[in-house]
Amino acid sequence: MTAGGNPTGGTDDSAGREPARPQDTHATMDYRIGLTGDVMLGRIVDEYQMRRPVTAVWGDLTDRLRALDGLFVNLECCLSTRGRPWRRTDRTFLFRADPDWAVPSLDRAGVDCCALANNHVLDFEEEALLDTLDHLDDAGIARAGAGRTRAEAFEPAAVSVGDLDVAFVSLTDNTPEYAATSTSPGTAYVEFDLEDEATRSAVRDTLARARAHDPDLVVASLHWGPNMVEAPPDRFRAFARWLVEAGVDVVHGHSAHVVQGIEVHRGRPILYDTGDFVDDYAVDRRLRNDRSFLFELSVSGAGTPVELVLSPTEIYDCAVHRADPEAAEWLRDRMRERSAPFGTAFERTGERLVVDLGG
Repeated sequence: MTAGGNPTGGTDDSAGREPARPQDTHATMDYRIGLTGDVMLGRIVDEYQMRRPVTAVWGDLTDRLRALDGLFVNLECCLSTRGRPWRRTDRTFLFRADPDWAVPSLDRAGVDCCALANNHVLDFEEEALLDTLDHLDDAGIARAGAGRTRAEAFEPAAVSVGDLDVAFVSLTDNTPEYAATSTSPGTAYVEFDLEDEATRSAVRDTLARARAHDPDLVVASLHWGPNMVEAPPDRFRAFARWLVEAGVDVVHGHSAHVVQGIEVHRGRPILYDTGDFVDDYAVDRRLRNDRSFLFELSVSGAGTPVELVLSPTEIYDCAVHRADPEAAEWLRDRMRERSAPFGTAFERTGERLVVDLGG
């Protein structure tokens, strides 16, 4: 994998990553891009990682992650040992991971880009957020969705996946008090409602900046809605379709902590919520927030989504693992049920579900 630099600077440290694709195969070769739900490396995960190898948090999926051509995650914590807990408003859960292990761990898994527009990146105030930006930049891991100013927070990341150029946009409607301003650090905050003109204007501007990179693929990573909800509201469905019609190729949703259904609109996948990929959260025995998928998108060399493959995963011992047969069956059943309202058809290949995007 090859991570593109962030507009704020940084180097492209691709040590330990997959080599770039040969230039002459760009037009015919498919690329496999991984998308995950929340990656929360703080609290007990952080404590565990102080006494185990940096890749232990990826369980038995390390090789599978590294074999991807690109990997995009929602980073649900700040990367710092500094800062003070947020106390300006009532915040129950605060997440922070030690960058000494967390940054090498992200790099060893081959993470190319982190979505930072979420409700935890400012948990330890501005000092820790700025550390997070600097650590990712220094590691050559692209990021979007938070910044030193509002303009930087809304700036798309430009990421190279082999010869495929990807523009990555990260937005959130969570925690308005974390929103960046023209003079203060924070997140790319919007209201995901097409009735809101300010939102439409901000998103149009961000997508225009994404298109200025002349990308082959545009990904919109959205941290939206409340926790523990099994289906998106109608306004999210309308917003996601509007994004596709505006040129977004993949909608990568997260925030609910549980997987929601998948819709295919004009041949483009809308992942309404990708659930949790790794964390230390208490498990709801009905909703099973410890179960999700690694979402693998096959993209043609011309940037057309071809196929979506869902590999079942589960969290235990503060690490992500390949789901056992019972958990995998539960996940396949839930995904089919939650996608049925969208008319999405799945084929099963071994443990995995496959969606043909017709590309």
